[in-house]
Amino acid sequence: MIKMIRMRSIRNMRTFLSIALVSVVTAACVSLQTASDSIVQEPAAKPSSEVVLRSEVKWTPLNPLRGNKSPKAGTLWGDPDRKFPVATGFLVQFADGFSSPPHIHNITYRGVVISGLVHNDDPNASKMWMPTGSFWTQPAGEVHITAAKGATNVAYIEINKGPYLVLPAKEAFDRGVRPINVDESNIVWVDPPGAPASANGPKIAFLWGKPRDGQLNGTFVKLPAGFTGKIKSHSSTFRAVVIKGQPQFQVPGETDVRTLEPGSYFGSKGETVYQVWSKAGAESIIYVRTEGKYNVIP
Repeated sequence: MIKMIRMRSIRNMRTFLSIALVSVVTAACVSLQTASDSIVQEPAAKPSSEVVLRSEVKWTPLNPLRGNKSPKAGTLWGDPDRKFPVATGFLVQFADGFSSPPHIHNITYRGVVISGLVHNDDPNASKMWMPTGSFWTQPAGEVHITAAKGATNVAYIEINKGPYLVLPAKEAFDRGVRPINVDESNIVWVDPPGAPASANGPKIAFLWGKPRDGQLNGTFVKLPAGFTGKIKSHSSTFRAVVIKGQPQFQVPGETDVRTLEPGSYFGSKGETVYQVWSKAGAESIIYVRTEGKYNVIP
């Protein structure tokens, strides 16, 4: 009998503890739900797009200290004055026959020739005139000159961090990095990742970085004449500059179709799908800077 009473007492105690535990958990859940309901939830960031036509670019001296001898600069994205520690992309317009004195920059920049012919190299190097679609890099601290010839000379320049300064050659320093000049004829075109092989389809050229999520990289996209399709960005940041041709473009959420002449820019934040067309009889080349991946979909 005593053993039975003890067993019942133990069972009763277990039942009591189970009920108590359920009550505590239920109360905690109600409390958490009440707290959750009282918090204002932040809305998810919506994709945003921007477009800057070349005709809308505002030009200022690239190097104000040289006055009217300075090339002109027009910002497409980033810091308009190129003075602050942020990434920036801008156009540079050179006069026919322009040639700079030997100089250095405090930071590294990348360049793409949009029109005319551009030479950028060591002061003692023979001229290597780079045409439309050529790509180059200029490391910080390296002494060089920049020259241009042609009726219209425009290049796209981008920096990862400002300020962008022009300094005398005597302040040169060496970080162990050398300049790269890639003529348009040496660009290597391949089929876009995931796309079927096609002789007449869109092509891509890898210029710098690696096209991985969260990593900055730069590429060319070539759209054949008469192309109709989409460019889909999966990146947090997508920036594109028209280098060649006059592709037509539709901003997500808008009905207007715009024609983008070389030097025009479009960009977005968040996953975005662009409708693009390349005019019949003329291919288009677009430079893309992105933090991740994108697809070209015919």
